[in-house]
Amino acid sequence: MILSLLLIVAPIFILIVLGHGLRRGGIPSFEFWNLNDKLVYWLLFPALLFDKTSTMNVSGQLLGDFFTVIYPGFAAAFIFALLAGKFMNFDRPILTSILQGSARHNTFIALAIAERVYGTQGLADATLIVAILVPITNVAVVTSLVTLLRKEEEGGLYGAIVRDVSRNPFLIAIALGLSVNFLRIGPLPVINEVCQILGAAALPIVLLCVGANIRVRAMVVSASATVVAIIGKMVIFPLVIILSARMIGMEPAQALIAVVFGAVPTAAGSYTLARAMGGDAPAMAAIVTLQTALAFLSLPATLLLAEYILRL
Repeated sequence: MILSLLLIVAPIFILIVLGHGLRRGGIPSFEFWNLNDKLVYWLLFPALLFDKTSTMNVSGQLLGDFFTVIYPGFAAAFIFALLAGKFMNFDRPILTSILQGSARHNTFIALAIAERVYGTQGLADATLIVAILVPITNVAVVTSLVTLLRKEEEGGLYGAIVRDVSRNPFLIAIALGLSVNFLRIGPLPVINEVCQILGAAALPIVLLCVGANIRVRAMVVSASATVVAIIGKMVIFPLVIILSARMIGMEPAQALIAVVFGAVPTAAGSYTLARAMGGDAPAMAAIVTLQTALAFLSLPATLLLAEYILRL
């Protein structure tokens, strides 16, 4: 069973490795990968999110179940990172990297795995989780980074938080998509078709970009911080989701989609955010790289464990 899961997720990680190899070889150019990140962040992925959220069937029961299992997992990982950071006396820049490494998720890998392992319905359920998880993740992470890293002369806390959250293209796309969905005016002629075409290109391109952003040399930096972030993200986050789903008697098929989000590595964009806001960028690069490498084996193992527990 684990071999079959490995074979299913292998193409996803092959694309990641391919992206890393292409960037190291300068193919087509280093500037291409920097610009491609922006294309994915500002256009392709928001288009995918808008198309899926504007046309999916939103079940009140399923939505409530996802809230019930996803938020405790996120909160547990977030609190674990804060307590571990305080107990181990990490400085604030490293603490912010641990927070991101423990609580954020790589949406792109999660959606790709949901589609590969659980098909079209899995992708639809995963998109619903994105709509639930992305807002709270961005608000909590940005608030924490601004609070821990801002300097007194930089101005008001709330203004900085509102500014950073309100311009997030993922949140904007989700808000617009859900508005169209709840108003029952979608799919919108032409607009949804364009977004569907752009969204189809999003996942393969973004997986190449994930690989292009991996920094192998950073893997030796901040070993203790990396270990803490791995435990928070790849052990505590999915474990709390599994236990929560078991407690409420959630359907295993949907619960496993939620577990995917708990078990995937942290967001590749965490490095960019750490560098932009004054966090510990080398430590963040190490966390992203090691979690992504470990995920090839840990994800199938976590899903098998989850399936076993949920079906007891």
